Amino acid sequence: MKTIGLVELARIAGVHVSTVSRALDDNPRVSAKTKTRIRALAEEHGFRLNQTASFFRKRRTGAVGVVFPLGHEVQQSLSDPFFMGLLGPLADALAEQGYDLLLSRVVPGDESWLENMVLSGRVDGIILIGQSDQTDVIEGVAKQFAPLVVWGAHRPDLAQITVGTDNLSGGEMAARHLITIGRRRLAFLGDPTVPEFADRYAGFHRAIGRAAEVEVSNGVQKGPPIGVEEGPLFGYDVGLLKMALRCVRRRAGVARPEARAAQDRFLKAPKVAVSCGF
Repeated sequence: MKTIGLVELARIAGVHVSTVSRALDDNPRVSAKTKTRIRALAEEHGFRLNQTASFFRKRRTGAVGVVFPLGHEVQQSLSDPFFMGLLGPLADALAEQGYDLLLSRVVPGDESWLENMVLSGRVDGIILIGQSDQTDVIEGVAKQFAPLVVWGAHRPDLAQITVGTDNLSGGEMAARHLITIGRRRLAFLGDPTVPEFADRYAGFHRAIGRAAEVEVSNGVQKGPPIGVEEGPLFGYDVGLLKMALRCVRRRAGVARPEARAAQDRFLKAPKVAVSCGF
């Protein structure tokens, strides 16, 4: 079927081009009767609305950006099951509201990455998955760009709107669980410079503070072999496993051959060590 343009459709309908445009956009200024007639003529004559032009006129793109900033962990992949578990429901919810999802994985090179994304005009709003180490950058944009929501840690003094879990209680519950089952030497595996990890780290220490007999290590990359170690532990995949095994070897008194065997077998728990994640 041969298609026609907006001007031709207006001529057939006997109305002004603006009336046709408003009718197809469901503008309340056009009567329901006129809308019905114009839509019927559009279908009859094979009219197809140029969605790009329509969005431009309305200053809408019909898309929402879902952005993963990875300033603190540049090698992390979006195939991570946690990320994939978030994307499905997000895509479904956006589709129900008539929006497309524009996915972006960002390793920030400078402080303008988020502002550039907003100014590009490619999306109507942005959902950030995590704050990473970009809290200040996000805050600067959030003060000027209202349709911005962050999955991350809430801070009462910040303008950015956040949705997330109670990381403080989560960290405390994890540590308390380990203490309850008799574990006395604990290690926190995570980067406490990231807001969500910082809250978990605080909860982790709060539980330990209520059980003074528990010894704590907050890292295995440096520091003395026994007692509290300095510096955060952060890594990914195999690297994280290896660092965890070094921590076990030093803290639980595991001999090196046994540690290597445990590493080859992916560390049998709970004989050597117990893990608890949040």
